[in-house]
Amino acid sequence: MEGKRQAKIARLIQKELSEIFRRYTSSMGGVLVSVSAVRVSPDLSIAKAYLSIFPPEKSQEILFNVQNQTKTVRYELAQAVKSVLRKCPDLQFYLDDSLDYIDNIDRLLEK
Repeated sequence: MEGKRQAKIARLIQKELSEIFRRYTSSMGGVLVSVSAVRVSPDLSIAKAYLSIFPPEKSQEILFNVQNQTKTVRYELAQAVKSVLRKCPDLQFYLDDSLDYIDNIDRLLEK
């Protein structure tokens, strides 16, 4: 069960990460990265961010690049939330495959 503080911080991190990725991907042309969910550990030390990447063909490549740039993203996030959080949590990025799962269910139901 997630507490109120965890949920509030998760929403804040999701909003700020979305803005960071929007700035970076605007120069890439044709790639859209959105943060679909953020889960924060109870001690607020780890934030797991689930990314939805369009087009799906480039998702593994983009996720790999984001994971390699985790320190840079964490620094920018820390600058954005420094008035709210004393310490920025460590970031872990995962691919959100819920849209693919929904498409697969739709295809199966159509059969």
